[in-house]
Amino acid sequence: MATCPQGHPSGADDYCDVCGAQMTGVPAPQPQAAANPQGTASAAPGAAGSCPVCQTPRAGQFCEVCGHDYSGTSAPVSFAAAGARWEAVAAADRTYYEKVIAEGGPDASTMAFPPYCPERSFALTGEQVRIGRRSRARNASPEIDLTGPPEDPGVSHLHAVLLGQPDGSWLLVDPGSANGTQLNGRPVTVNVPVRVGPGDRIHLGAWTVITIREGTP
Repeated sequence: MATCPQGHPSGADDYCDVCGAQMTGVPAPQPQAAANPQGTASAAPGAAGSCPVCQTPRAGQFCEVCGHDYSGTSAPVSFAAAGARWEAVAAADRTYYEKVIAEGGPDASTMAFPPYCPERSFALTGEQVRIGRRSRARNASPEIDLTGPPEDPGVSHLHAVLLGQPDGSWLLVDPGSANGTQLNGRPVTVNVPVRVGPGDRIHLGAWTVITIREGTP
């Protein structure tokens, strides 16, 4: 028969059957971490740390932003918006140019389609990416500089702006360009942000097209 720390004889060897005290040498029960299907322990919901997918501070079993399951029992969650590198690729669009000329305008007769215009790629980084033409007089140095050569005469010095969002997406804004901006063939209303994503085409000037692409992170 065992004796508890209080000196009582006890028939049980875990807790005294007289006073209920824990018997000497019996470890106190510890909370166990949940095990995932691979047999490795994972932290309990609410533990400190951040999401391994989008780096959002952890507050429970599932990430509040991308839905990642910390227990490892759910299928992987795609979160391309946060981890992908987006780029804007500028080129010349003959079809758009012919449309602009057909619609006419005060300068239509002086605008010529360039015989050669290589693609130019610009990374989308930071809070805003300005689209336009460089101007020393106006102290304008847009991140997407369409000065050329070849130079599209229909592009304003500050023609449009891409605004980065916290979730990794981008918004397009035309602040009031002289010749307007189109997104996938539709006019963009001045100072009204519109969401853009991979595959979207932004037309501006006489023949310029900017395609949004998702590149390598």
